[in-house]
Amino acid sequence: MKRNRGTEEATINLTPMIDVVFLLVIFFMVSSKMDASDSGVQVNVASADMQSMARTPDQRIVEVRNDGSLMLDGTPMSSEQLTETLKQQRSVYPGLQVSVRGDSDSSLHHVVKVMRQIELAGVQKMGVSERR
Repeated sequence: MKRNRGTEEATINLTPMIDVVFLLVIFFMVSSKMDASDSGVQVNVASADMQSMARTPDQRIVEVRNDGSLMLDGTPMSSEQLTETLKQQRSVYPGLQVSVRGDSDSSLHHVVKVMRQIELAGVQKMGVSERR
């Protein structure tokens, strides 16, 4: 006996082929080299009178070493320089934040002295942490 099988339509799935084409396009776009002549395009941009939208500084970090020396964001300075620098920065950024980090071996006296200097600079937001 002969069975009569139904005719199936043969279809081609295009999804993998489209994926490969997109990957090739992305590969060639990423690996293509820009010429120096491409970067020299002159563009005249319209200007408007706007105030600068300068980003406020992140939290300033004052490190107090065990010998009493100070560093503001990695820059060594005296306590007077620290106060003046923070006053200047606070005048530009009223919401200035300062974090005081002390050595585990540093005296509490040194840390409190630095905190007073920061208060004299007018900084309202201050935190204390241990130096890592």
